This record gives sequence, structure tokens and C-alpha cells, in this order.
Amino acid sequence: MRALSLSSACLLGLALFAQAAGAEITLTDITERRVTLPAPAQRIVLGDARHIIELAMLDDDPAARLVGWRADKGLDPARLAAFSAAFPAISDIATVGAGNRQLSVEQTIALDPDLVVLSLVDAEDPQMDVPLSQLEAAGIAVIFVDFFSHPIENTPRSLDILAKAIGAEARAAEINAYYTAHLNVVRDRLADHMPEAPSVFVQVHATPDSCCATVGAGVFHDFITAAGGHNLGEDIVPGLMGTVGLENLIALDPDVFLATGGAHLRARGGLVLGAGVSETEAADSFAALLATPGIAELSAVESASATGIWHLFNDSPLHVALIEHLAQRFHPALFADLTPEATMAQMQARFLPVSVPGVWWIDAQ
Repeated sequence: MRALSLSSACLLGLALFAQAAGAEITLTDITERRVTLPAPAQRIVLGDARHIIELAMLDDDPAARLVGWRADKGLDPARLAAFSAAFPAISDIATVGAGNRQLSVEQTIALDPDLVVLSLVDAEDPQMDVPLSQLEAAGIAVIFVDFFSHPIENTPRSLDILAKAIGAEARAAEINAYYTAHLNVVRDRLADHMPEAPSVFVQVHATPDSCCATVGAGVFHDFITAAGGHNLGEDIVPGLMGTVGLENLIALDPDVFLATGGAHLRARGGLVLGAGVSETEAADSFAALLATPGIAELSAVESASATGIWHLFNDSPLHVALIEHLAQRFHPALFADLTPEATMAQMQARFLPVSVPGVWWIDAQ
């Protein structure tokens, strides 16, 4: 279970007392919109169900505030089971949309929320213009946060935004201090030593029969860059995501091959990593991927410079542990002292109400 420092607990108590006295909350969201709430939000609809993780970092009982969520970006099964066991009220959360990021305005309004939390992806999606205008006409406050598109740039600020909306600024400050301190160790050491960046290719949602979805600028690109690597996808993929053919990947012949996976790929015979995954299943699925014709012949695979990573690092502050691990893989001598496994364990134990064991990354041997 997480534990707040005494000073943070006192600050949180003072903040809650002030807001209980009726103080209005005005905040600026990730898109620079100014939003005013009459009081801390008590009835929240999440545009992305998996953002219950961030809410749980800030609130001892996140399910008590959630009345609805859009389910197409939900928790993986093991974490959903753990959260549901800890917070049975999760079963009462209404679904207000799923698939292709559709949001049912009618269902949302019927839930009488005092806040709808959407992502930067929604803010940049033209299909959301009408739903947003309808929510505004209904007098429902909407804020945008971003833990996905530009995660390193926007995660601390998004935590602050969400925290201010519910009156948990002290808790956000503690999380952000931990996050920034760990990130700065990597940043500062890279800046001091200026090592050559290895070329890196990342196959997202990796399966042996489909090569290769990858990322351009943003998401995993940000993690690769922060760890001192050069994402080849940025050179050839416009936007956040795109596809590179196997023959093109072979021609690129990256120094490091990364692959993302999760429980959602189990049925497709893909890379399985994450919460509730055993080391045996992770190792077997990674070996099958690396044995794929074409991928098996990459220099990075032949030299054991290949790593599998949990895909859902892409929408969570937990990604700072991944950055530490990638920094060790890219520059082993420079970052030999880092302990990314401990960082992952500490973040779950200190900042989340439940800790779920799993396999978060796996390296070729």
C-alpha cells in the first residue's frame, strides 16, 4: 500500500479543508483551456478507462468518484481484477462508449457528471467536436490531459491538472518529485557524457505474423530518446504511428530491436508481457517473435541487442522505470547502477493502492 509523507499528508489535509469550505477551482488543462469547477469533482467520467491508474495515484478510493468511462482503452485483465477486488464499486461504473473512441453524449449526460476527463488524442480528433459542444451546452466541465502522445513532456503537468480537479495537489507534487528525480538522473548523465545514440527500431503490438507497426514522433519514441537512443521510426514514419515493411526493417538493420507486447496479444500468438504474466510465458512468446524469419536475421537479434517491453507503459507515469531499463540497454557502462526493477516496484507500492506482479520487460540473452 502507498504511504504519503507526513508533510504531504498535512498539505493534503489543508487543501481538502480549504476546498470543503467552498473554494472554487480554476485550472488550465493540457490544451491551455481554462476550466472552472465549483468544488472538487465528485462524479467523473473518464474518456480512457485506464486513466483510473492516474486517478488511483491521487485518490485513496478512485472508484468512488467514477460514474462512467469509455472502455476501448481499459486496464489489462490482471490489473482490472486487482482493482476490482480492492474497489468493488468498479462493477457499477457505466460504459459511455467503446471502439473507435466513440463517446455517447446521451449516456454521459444521463450520469450527471461534474467532470469529464479526456485525452489530448480527443482534443485533436475532429469527430469529437460535436460531442464536446454538446457537453458544453449541458454545462458539464471537460478537461484534457495527456499521458500518451507526448508522455515525458506532459505527464507531470497532466497529473497536476487532474490533482487540482479533485483536490489532491500535495499527492501529485510527491509523485512528480519522484518521477522527475529519476528521469533527471538519466537526462543529466547523458548530457554530461554525450554517448553515441544507438539506432533503435520498435515494433509495437508485436506478433510473428505481422511486421511491423512502429512509432514516429511521440509515445515510445519519447522513451527511446530519453534513454539515449535514436528512434528510426522518426525518420520514416509521419505522425505518431505507421507501418514499415519487413524488407525495409531488414535494410534499416537497427543497433537495437525493441518489441512491445501485452496480454491483448496472447490470442494472436504475439509477445505477452505485463501484469499477471509469468516469466515462462514471457520468455516463450519473446523467443517465438525473435525466431520470425527476417527478424531472426537482424544484427540486433543475432547480437542479443533485443528487448521486449510492456505495451501499456505508453499511458502511465510508470514509464520512468522503462526509461531506466532502456538507458541500461543502450548504454550499459554508463547506467550500470540503475535499478529499474526497484523503481517499478517502488512506484506501485508507494503511489498505487494495489501492486500487481508481472513481467514488464525481457532481454534477449
